[in-house]
Amino acid sequence: MPAKYHVHTEPTPPKHKVIGKYGIVDWREDCSACHNCVKRECAYSVYDSERDRLQGATDYVDYLYECKGCLCCVQSCTKGLLTQEVNPEFEALGDEVWTPDIISSTWFQAETGKIPVSGAGYSGPFMGPGFDAILTDMSEIVRPTRDGIHGREYISTQVEIGRKLLSLPLNPDGSLAEPYPPQVDIPVPILFDAMPWHKPSTKVTAAIHDAAKALGTVALTDDRSNLREWPDSPDVVKLVRQAKSANPDLVAMVRLPLGPESIARALELTEQGVDAIHACADWHGNATDGTHITKAVRALHQAFVERGNRDAVTLVASGGISLAEHVAKTVICGADCVAIDVPLMLALECRLCKNCLEGIACPVGMADIDHDYAVQRIVNLIGAWHSQLLEMMGAMGIREVRRLRGEVGRAMFFEDLERDCFGPVFGKRKA
Repeated sequence: MPAKYHVHTEPTPPKHKVIGKYGIVDWREDCSACHNCVKRECAYSVYDSERDRLQGATDYVDYLYECKGCLCCVQSCTKGLLTQEVNPEFEALGDEVWTPDIISSTWFQAETGKIPVSGAGYSGPFMGPGFDAILTDMSEIVRPTRDGIHGREYISTQVEIGRKLLSLPLNPDGSLAEPYPPQVDIPVPILFDAMPWHKPSTKVTAAIHDAAKALGTVALTDDRSNLREWPDSPDVVKLVRQAKSANPDLVAMVRLPLGPESIARALELTEQGVDAIHACADWHGNATDGTHITKAVRALHQAFVERGNRDAVTLVASGGISLAEHVAKTVICGADCVAIDVPLMLALECRLCKNCLEGIACPVGMADIDHDYAVQRIVNLIGAWHSQLLEMMGAMGIREVRRLRGEVGRAMFFEDLERDCFGPVFGKRKA
């Protein structure tokens, strides 16, 4: 058995003041300066970490990045001086897909390398569109031996990118009659993709490459590995064959936008020798026809299964993947692994303001980012995602991420539940 894969995380504080979600309104005129002030008793030591910044502050609102919204200080203040509110600057972050909570959660994971926990509980939807329409099966969570993080049971997250033999033709002496196709092994099912709306600075690109190297994965913007990607075009097969003739160990991948024609095109490319298909949605997770990435990938995976050549190609999916749970759900829908882009920028304190598109100065100075700081923040993010992936797989009773591929029996889909439970009573939902 290979050595257990482990991501070495280190606390990496942000370089800029983080936009906190919760604000504590503090009416200080009536403060009695209690010896046992509730701020000192904060379970998360929020006020301790903010003390230096707040020294000499004259404002009445403390927007605390680490605040979990547990309301202990508000309820326990003997003078009733504290009130909680939501920071309007926080609410203005992102959009309907890249929500403020997702952005804040990514910042936390990049800083600490830990799984985010909220003292206020989960306040999001249990059902909804996109990834929220999928519930994973946690029926094995009652088994304490299913523990991939603390080492009581080994859970593998390794995947191989490349074509696999559909059968093993053997010579009379038992040796393989044909060479095994080349593959690129990565210990975590996450690749790093190019940014969706602009080309980052040289320093950011170098940091992404070195973070990928430290994690053992691949940055698709890097040509140094044996995995190379081409955008789909009429002559892409010719380019692939030329490259593979020059380098027989090359794994060729074609970037194919998800849409109405993607299934037929993916089947065609696979038959013509392409080793991997990068099925990409836009950065909000939508195909060209508006279909969500989960449905598009599931249909693409099923087409290969029905053709009987699913293992002849590796499916890499990207677009709208913003949380660790989205990795597992995309693999359940049929992808072998995923590629992420926007989360890498969020790990570097990006605020999705898109000033870079308009030529306005970046509020966090992304172009001049410190290299070691940037590398560690990305490593921390993937470390947190890896821990969450192990937790989910352990709870589902899956010991290899390769077995999770297409395992829709380990998930419940909102449309199926609605049709089976409420369809007989209320009929079919109208568009």
